[in-house]
Amino acid sequence: MKEKILNALKQIEVEHDCRILFAVESGSRAWGFASPDSDYDIRAVYVKPLDWYHGLEERQSDTIKAILPDDIDVAAWELRKALRQLLKSNASFMEWLGSPIVYYDRGLIAQLREMESRVVNPIAIAHHYASMLRHALENRTDDGTISVKKLCYALRAGLCVRWTMERETMPPTAFAEVRRGLDLGREADEAIDRLLAIKERAREKERTVPAAALLPLVEDCFAVLEGHPWRRPSNEIASARAGLERIFRSHVCA
Repeated sequence: MKEKILNALKQIEVEHDCRILFAVESGSRAWGFASPDSDYDIRAVYVKPLDWYHGLEERQSDTIKAILPDDIDVAAWELRKALRQLLKSNASFMEWLGSPIVYYDRGLIAQLREMESRVVNPIAIAHHYASMLRHALENRTDDGTISVKKLCYALRAGLCVRWTMERETMPPTAFAEVRRGLDLGREADEAIDRLLAIKERAREKERTVPAAALLPLVEDCFAVLEGHPWRRPSNEIASARAGLERIFRSHVCA
């Protein structure tokens, strides 16, 4: 699959006259929740030729999307858009930077990860994951069941909220790393192991009843989040912006 994905990226470069700077896996495969029928959700950042950034013409398109054979789903952001989203502490983009599955990288990931601690807004990050948690829990029905996929997503989002509140940093992309960084207790850990074993063989829409040990990990997050005493680290956005400007110029002019 990696060869097919790299060939797909080369095709996108030709068709869209761009140069891809990095491409990673996102979503369930990056989190460690892949099902037998999971898509490959490729996320990338690209630059256009230097002339694209000059002139009077307003540039509307800063995103490339492509649904390709072999369940390859590509979404790529132009570099300037990506850097602006990093300055806004966009958790989805920061997840790309922390993906454990990297298909291609021209050195940009390391550059941006060095900047991450200077721009991260833990309050925004925590509320991002709380929103993901609410969305996942909407899949529950009156009989108490929820899809295995959505339960895993809810569990990860809930633990990411806890991570952010405890450390005030961006949580790791991989669920296993988030889990290792939190003290969940033996009963919860065993319930998570059982859920992950089911997820490995479950189809996308298979449903289950959440184990009792898992419910506090997802349902208590909203109450804990309200009124949390954030330390509010010093703001380094101005210096970070200057650093990102240098990174932008170095890749556009390369």
